[in-house]
Amino acid sequence: MAFRVRPVRDLDEFRAAVGVIGHYFGWVLTEEEAERFASRLSPERMHAVFDDGRIVAGAGAYGFELTLPGGSAPCAGVTVVGVLPSHRRRGLLRRMMELQLRDVRQRGEPIAALWASEETIYGRFGYGLASLSLSLLVRRRNVRIRPDLQPEGSVRLIEADEALAVLPPLYDRIRKRSPGFLSRTRDWWESRTLGDRPENRRGAGPLVRALYERDGRPAGWALYRIAMEGQTFEEWKKTVRVAEVQGIDDHARREVWRFLLGIDWTDEITLEGLAVDDSLLLVVDRPNELRPRVFDGLWVRPVEVGAALAARGVSRDGRVTIEVTADPHFPDNVGTWTIEGDHVRRTSRRPDVRLDVQGLGMTMLGGFTFAQLARAGRAEEAARGGLARADALFRAERAPWCPEIF
Repeated sequence: MAFRVRPVRDLDEFRAAVGVIGHYFGWVLTEEEAERFASRLSPERMHAVFDDGRIVAGAGAYGFELTLPGGSAPCAGVTVVGVLPSHRRRGLLRRMMELQLRDVRQRGEPIAALWASEETIYGRFGYGLASLSLSLLVRRRNVRIRPDLQPEGSVRLIEADEALAVLPPLYDRIRKRSPGFLSRTRDWWESRTLGDRPENRRGAGPLVRALYERDGRPAGWALYRIAMEGQTFEEWKKTVRVAEVQGIDDHARREVWRFLLGIDWTDEITLEGLAVDDSLLLVVDRPNELRPRVFDGLWVRPVEVGAALAARGVSRDGRVTIEVTADPHFPDNVGTWTIEGDHVRRTSRRPDVRLDVQGLGMTMLGGFTFAQLARAGRAEEAARGGLARADALFRAERAPWCPEIF
């Protein structure tokens, strides 16, 4: 039986291709939802596998700008990847992902990134775990901001139109210096970040937009919903489901959290994503009451190694040479690369470090060091002191973090 793989050509095919992953979540895309989704994810970037005219697998990619340590780069944000259970183990995922990677390279995007629904899948396509993420389940009544940290500024609730005017420029200020952050278009803000359609609420109330201001200027925000469970007053449990907390600095984020922790008549606060080095863990009086759990974050794949390294930047003057030993899809990525200041070039120099393209992806955001990779058997020191030289140049100021799952 012959299978055909190509981008979708119209909204009906787009809806069917996205519907493959929807199968596993009981999610059937309406025509209206498909139109909104297609406004963010271009149909020409939605690949599908056809079996006798019927779509049985799909994989899409957004076009983002990804912040890296010292710079940024165009990035393919891989999403809605799935194969129907009737067509598993026939090589369809491999064919679809390979075609997508070729398309990413042709578009001039040197990096691809994704959130992995199953961590064991994407390594064989060259993706490496590049960041971690915390989830929180906070017992609100048991935790407070430390009493020695005095309140600063104020918080007010705002409507959607003010949020759309104020938050995007504030986000861009934060994004440009925060590895792992992704660009957001106006349509993304309107339909995704600030979208408040009933299907987005998952049993909770409407989206609340809380703006933190300091010295009369916007400095941070929280987006959240309140969900209530239980049939009687005695059974009620009210949860603040936080979608996003942002601030222009640690003090701003602290004050946004002070506000969230002070919402009366609520029992728990949940948040699915937080940077592993966020200062919240050190500014509360009882950090164990945050009940943090660590999960994998972004997986990153250098598609064009030279361009990816050039976009990443290094933290200091110096020189390091890295040998990429293997790439399962792009043989021209294999080779030795010297990074010196703002320059990246192929070289015949003896390498300091050897690793495959998946291992290189793990270093792109600064979430893991070359020394960590070597201890885990994912990199090799090829010259004395090579790991230390590489880590000195690739050092990042903060842990990378992507604030939303796409």
